[in-house]
Amino acid sequence: MSTDSGDDFRSVAIEQLKQLGLSAYAARTFVALTSLGIGTATEISEVSEVPRTRVYDAVDELRERGLVDVQQSSPKQFWVVSAETTCQKFEHEMRQRTSLLTTALQELGTAQRKQEQRGVWTVDGQSAVTDRVLEFIGDADDEIVYMTVEGLLTEDIVEALGEAARRGVSIRVAGISPDVQETIRDEIPDAELFDTLWMWSDTPAGRLMMVDRNQTLVSVLVNGSDATPSDPRSETAIWGAGETNSLVAVLRAIFAWRLERDGLDD
Repeated sequence: MSTDSGDDFRSVAIEQLKQLGLSAYAARTFVALTSLGIGTATEISEVSEVPRTRVYDAVDELRERGLVDVQQSSPKQFWVVSAETTCQKFEHEMRQRTSLLTTALQELGTAQRKQEQRGVWTVDGQSAVTDRVLEFIGDADDEIVYMTVEGLLTEDIVEALGEAARRGVSIRVAGISPDVQETIRDEIPDAELFDTLWMWSDTPAGRLMMVDRNQTLVSVLVNGSDATPSDPRSETAIWGAGETNSLVAVLRAIFAWRLERDGLDD
């Protein structure tokens, strides 16, 4: 059993190292050295299934990443850094790459984001829908209207709504239980709570959202009213942006009618 477990750990380690950018031979060499502690090219080849002549290429790759040291003996011996140091190096590299990527994408997207998004766009999966909702909340300047089933009002969304409220955005929320309403009142004292447009329990509705009256999102639980919000595959959404966007125009009219009726409209 222990041998099988060891093989599983080796396979996982090799695969993750490859995902982090190492070649297959370098990943196998690194894992072999981790098991050996110190080893020669022949010893590494025997336990890693890497041809001995390719071990040297793999070691050079690992040395460039600061993961292996070499003892100039005969034969040469190789020593691998600790697991903690390895993870720290990869985390540092990942942070640098992510920072560069974020800057590049933000610069590329600045002009496009300012343009009106034509048409209606589709998002699949609860995680992806939540990401889009959080993005819309982060972009809000004046007003957020958010209607949802209780299971989809997650802590990160409540926190994002709270941050928006603190920067002066008007928050209006509906579709939640009395207990959750109390939480909203505690976390976002200035939020306005109002009744939903219909009985959510009788529909597959997930969330309706309007931001600054020019950005809207609608989602449904795709397995019907019995779909569980905890299932990441159970939600799909459509969204649109811009003053003349058809989805925005329809939902803006619906929301405006309801908010005026409830006396919440400015």
